[in-house]
Amino acid sequence: MREPITRRTLLRGTAGGVAAVAVGSPATAGAGAGPAPRLVRELEEKIRAGMAAYGIPGVAYGLYHRGREYVGGFGVTDVSAPEPVDGDTLFRIASTTKTFTGTAVMRLVERGRLDLDRTVRSYLPGFRTADETASRRVTLRQVLNHSAGWLGDSFVDTGAGDDALARYVAAMAGLPQLTEPGRVFAYNNAAIGVAGRILEVATGRVYEDALRSLVLDPLSLRQSAFTPQDVPGARVAVPHGFDLEGNVVAVPEALAIPRSLHSFGGLFSSARDQMRWARFHLGDGGPLLTRRSLRAMRWRPGPPGMLFVEVDGAGVTWMLRPSAEGPRIVQHGGDLGGQHSGFLFVPERDFALTLLTNSEGGPQLVSELFADDWAVSRFAGLHNLPARPRVLPPAELAPYEGRYLGQQVGVDGSVASLELELVGAGGRLSARLGGREALVLPFYRRDRVLVWTPDGADTYSRGDFVRDPDGAVGWFRFGGRLYRRHPLGTASALRVTPAVLVPGTLPYPRSTTPG
Repeated sequence: MREPITRRTLLRGTAGGVAAVAVGSPATAGAGAGPAPRLVRELEEKIRAGMAAYGIPGVAYGLYHRGREYVGGFGVTDVSAPEPVDGDTLFRIASTTKTFTGTAVMRLVERGRLDLDRTVRSYLPGFRTADETASRRVTLRQVLNHSAGWLGDSFVDTGAGDDALARYVAAMAGLPQLTEPGRVFAYNNAAIGVAGRILEVATGRVYEDALRSLVLDPLSLRQSAFTPQDVPGARVAVPHGFDLEGNVVAVPEALAIPRSLHSFGGLFSSARDQMRWARFHLGDGGPLLTRRSLRAMRWRPGPPGMLFVEVDGAGVTWMLRPSAEGPRIVQHGGDLGGQHSGFLFVPERDFALTLLTNSEGGPQLVSELFADDWAVSRFAGLHNLPARPRVLPPAELAPYEGRYLGQQVGVDGSVASLELELVGAGGRLSARLGGREALVLPFYRRDRVLVWTPDGADTYSRGDFVRDPDGAVGWFRFGGRLYRRHPLGTASALRVTPAVLVPGTLPYPRSTTPG
């Protein structure tokens, strides 16, 4: 699950490195006998180097390449009570849970019990957000491809009862509509909560039971569950953060999240189970879906946009990322406090990769492997779309300057807002928080920017500007979220306020270390 940008997480990424944490002896498991191939060893070396550089106590990975599977682990589960991490260690996979929800929906679509192009109200007659027209029109497909259009980051805790998801969806009645349904890609946690509630209504079972019967049990994903207690004998990776001196400290309480968020961020899983998940989606759909339904999850993407790099749009919960060579990279990942992961596969190359980390330093390493093209270039021969930074004159930067404001709803229902000021400087945009430069944004195409730290370091992330129907710059899209533009010198109805949030961060770009 990915939360939007916060002052703490944005500024942390510009403050320099962190103290490296001591890790245990690496434990690596490969497929078959004999030494691991050179490329696999290079991947493991990069993981170990990232752990030392970014303060990550434990990492598990899974790789499928050239018909062989490799699963391994490095470091420890908990610096205060160390146990070795391996391919069977449980991590919370956060937003990759969304792909399980989408697959469960496709099972019911194939059975004729759901239709992607029917409205949400066909299944939830009382559904509404703050915009009645959008509430009436939005479809199940738009919910699943992140084009529903309402404010997506709502993390309201509605209790631990079996009605938690129903109450969460009812609490969406006040969420503002940012764009009309189907027009703009904007990452939307709350929309996948709606999909989870539709699963409950369609099956007559609570979301967790529906997912287990529709997906987890048929695929024998025995190391994937919503509580570690459901995996007997499991070793759990404890989340870690940093104290004021930069030391790595365990934060076990960060494992807990509200039940209302399960459908878009609640699963625990292991690298071994994540490889089983990848092999299923690389296969022919059996035993859950027909080949046609499986591939339909990657057809008809919604509107194109930007998450960390360009996306052609989202299919049924999968992000469809273009490559310079043509084949699409199918991707997701997840971020919660001290639990950051990446997941991707390339059907045309029969390749998959997952990485699970247990530290607030994790986004930096995940970024290097899943936003940059280090991994896909070596294992699949693919590269990101080219992006050569440009220096623009002030007149070309002026239409983008402004105060950009975003919002999210915390666990207690309070609304938080954040203001990011973009001003032209040195032929690029300078992104400032509280008057302090936090990011540098050089353009590489019209409306599209790279994201650098103030010292010019690449964060392996990109952002873009979304125009209103009249053609004016209306939004800055960063980490998949929309931030509304207000021209410099104008007032805004939003106040910059804190809120009680799920412990978490931005998605994995290095400088922003949130979905």
